[in-house]
Amino acid sequence: MAGAPVAFAGALEPYLGSATDLAVDAGILFAVVAAAYLLNKLVIGPVVGRVFDRRGLDEHARRPLRKIVTFLVLFVGVTAAFGAAGYQDFLRSLATIAAAATLAIGFALQDVTKNFVAGVFIYTDKPFRIGDWIEWDGNSGIVEDISFRVTRVRTFDNELLTVPNSVLTGGVVKNPVSKGRLRLKFVFKIDYDDDIDAATDIILEEAEAHEGIMADPGPSVRLNDLSDSYVGLQSRIWIEDPSRADYVAVRAEYVQAVKERFDEADITIPFPQRTVAGRDAWSEPMTFGGEA
Repeated sequence: MAGAPVAFAGALEPYLGSATDLAVDAGILFAVVAAAYLLNKLVIGPVVGRVFDRRGLDEHARRPLRKIVTFLVLFVGVTAAFGAAGYQDFLRSLATIAAAATLAIGFALQDVTKNFVAGVFIYTDKPFRIGDWIEWDGNSGIVEDISFRVTRVRTFDNELLTVPNSVLTGGVVKNPVSKGRLRLKFVFKIDYDDDIDAATDIILEEAEAHEGIMADPGPSVRLNDLSDSYVGLQSRIWIEDPSRADYVAVRAEYVQAVKERFDEADITIPFPQRTVAGRDAWSEPMTFGGEA
């Protein structure tokens, strides 16, 4: 009977050895994953944060980029953990499945991938930021949110447009206030008989008197058009850090003030003039019965 426990222990030995190896492998797996997590949190995360500071990224751009960095670090950590735990065969099978899945997903989500890449370029190149006024393809509005797939823009009619990022990176986007100020041009049309110097002085005086127009750079006026019916004087003014509402208000007030001064000085804004003649306008008078 004394040999029975020994025989039983001998029978269990292969299973106990397998269980021990499994526990050791699992411990190595979790230890490497935990090490990757701590490495990301204590070392890689702060380094990436300093890089973002040097790039001047806004907080809305940092959040998704941090998630991507964390995902990549943990992916590498999990891959290394499977290798250290001796699961190379499983890892190779997983890599094969992941490659096939990536290929299938890539074909199915081409537009999503394209917009994602475009979103990365928007974050890195920074053609506009949240709060900027942008114009593209005949549309315009204020940027409310930028994600990796779409950009949301609030129009001046209070409509919310969800624009795929590839649309904004694949065409021309105008950012009128990218440097915190907006240059505004307006052509004032006067009659050929009016005094050009007097009209120029009025345009400059009203620009300098308006509190919404910047003194530096100062306003300027240039003669830029000699049309059939008018002389064109182009005024250039600068508005500091304007919103769309500021731009519209300042422009309207400035043009109205110049128009009122023109009226006081008897400076005329001419109507377009056209001469219309029929085909027989220059023909000889017709005669009937020998009479002209």
